[in-house]
Amino acid sequence: MKHIRLIFLLPVLFFSCKTARVPVSSGTVTSYEREEYIQKYKNLAISEMKRTGIPASITLAQGLLESDNGNSTLAKRANNHFGIKCHGNWKGKRIFHDDDERKECFRKYNSAADSYRDHSDFLTGTSRYASLFKLEKTDYRAWAKGLKKAGYATNRQYANMLIKIIKYNRLYTYDKRGKNRVRKEKIATVQKKIIPDTDTVEKHEAEEDDFIVSLSKQRVSQINMIDYIIVKKGDTFGSLADEFDLMYWELFKYNELPRDATLAEGQILFLQPKRNKAELGNEFHRVKEWESIYDISQQYGIKLAKLYKMNLMKEGTQPKEGQKLWLRKLKN
Repeated sequence: MKHIRLIFLLPVLFFSCKTARVPVSSGTVTSYEREEYIQKYKNLAISEMKRTGIPASITLAQGLLESDNGNSTLAKRANNHFGIKCHGNWKGKRIFHDDDERKECFRKYNSAADSYRDHSDFLTGTSRYASLFKLEKTDYRAWAKGLKKAGYATNRQYANMLIKIIKYNRLYTYDKRGKNRVRKEKIATVQKKIIPDTDTVEKHEAEEDDFIVSLSKQRVSQINMIDYIIVKKGDTFGSLADEFDLMYWELFKYNELPRDATLAEGQILFLQPKRNKAELGNEFHRVKEWESIYDISQQYGIKLAKLYKMNLMKEGTQPKEGQKLWLRKLKN
C-alpha cells in the first residue's frame, strides 16, 4: 500500500483547487485539477458504493489523496489510483515504483475503472477491514478513522486528511444517493402528495434509484463547477451553514463577504471557494450599467483578487460601463 508521509503538503492538498504539473516520464504531461478529477470519477465511486457499500466520498477522497488528483506516476502509468501494492495473491499486471523501499511492486490496471473496482474488492475481501461495513454509509468520519485504525496507511494524520478533503469538496453529498430521492420529473408531484405507508415509499425509492435527485439539495446549482444557491426569504448564514454542513465562517470566506454582511433575497451564495478564472467559453464580460466588479465575480465564480489582477486594475476600484473585463487570462 502506498503510504502518505509528507505532512507539509497539507495546505496544497486541502486549500488549493489546482495542482502542479508533475512529470511521469520524459516530455510534458497534462495535469488534472481536483474538481476535474471529481467530475470524471464521481460516477465510478457512486457505482462502487451501490455495489459494495463503501461510501463514495471515501473512495473519491482516497483516490484524490493517493493519486495526487490523478497526477501521480502510478495513476498515469498504471491506472493505479489507490496505491495498492501487488501482495502475494496478485496475478495481474505489475509496475515497479519507489515507495517505502526501492522498486516496490504495485498493481497495474487496464483502466481507472478497474482500479476503482479492485479498490472496493480489496476492502471487502480483506478481513481487517470487516468492521468498516458495520458503519453507516453516510458516516464518512467514522469510515476515515476506521481505515486508519485498520492500517490502510501509516500516516497518523491519514483520517484527518480524508475528512478534510471530503468536507472541503462536499464529497459527502454523493453518499446520499439512493436516499430520499425521486425522478426529477416527479419532484413537484411528490412534494405535493402525502404517501401514506412506508412500504410504498421504500418501493418507490427503489424503483426510481437510477434517476435520482435530492429533494433537500435541489436548490443547489453550479457556476464554474462551484456549488451555489440563490438566497430565499428567511435564509440566514446560520441556517444555511446548518443545512449544507458548513462552518459559519466558510460562507463569508467563500463569498468574500465581511462578517457584518447581511443576506438579500435573490443573492448568489457560494458553498465552495471561487476559482481563479472563469470556465472555458467565458473569455470576457462587458460591464453593464450599475454592475460592480463584485457582481461580476459572483456571476462567473471568480475570486475578486484574480479578477483585478487579470484586468490590471487596482483593488477597490470599479469598472466602467461598457468596459471589457477579461475572465480567463491577463488583459491584452
